[in-house]
Amino acid sequence: MKTTTPLLICLLLFGWFFFHVSSATDLPLGIHPLDEKYYGSEVIKCKDGSNSFTKDRLNDDFCDCLDGTDEPAACPAGKFYCRNVGSTPKFLFSSRVNDNICDCCDGSDEYDSTVNCPNTCVMGGDFSYQTRSYGSRRKHLDLIGGKNANGVNMDDSAQRLQGLKILVLVQVVVIIIFLVFRKLYRQSRSKRRHLR
Repeated sequence: MKTTTPLLICLLLFGWFFFHVSSATDLPLGIHPLDEKYYGSEVIKCKDGSNSFTKDRLNDDFCDCLDGTDEPAACPAGKFYCRNVGSTPKFLFSSRVNDNICDCCDGSDEYDSTVNCPNTCVMGGDFSYQTRSYGSRRKHLDLIGGKNANGVNMDDSAQRLQGLKILVLVQVVVIIIFLVFRKLYRQSRSKRRHLR
């Protein structure tokens, strides 16, 4: 009985995996994960209400909906969703899909082109994010000792910035007081004129 339990678990996991992979292939490419249930029924209505279509007409490269609901990668009004797992997901215009330029870091936008897009998504962001992060980390390391790479004392700069903030605040208060007194002066002057 103990040898059949792992076999049964493996069969159940295989069935679950097969069900999810086969159902995922029925879905149009480039859809948002929250829309997967939307495409689960046999008859699907266009999001703009212009038409309805059956599930077998998904991914047939014919635009049944004006808004591109059925073909996010092929219809002019469609928006292709890049999942970019490990990086920032984003939407692309359908004109940028299969244009031989890797726009998604996971390469999903070039599924039917001649370009082989490697998955460059990394945890925490794409390559440009890591470059920016590295630069800020380097600046942080350069600040050790209270000076940055240019030799400017950061404590002195912080004190000057604090002084500028106080100066700006005092100027704003003086301007407000001036405007209030000016308004009061004009009101009292107009009252004197009306009394005469």
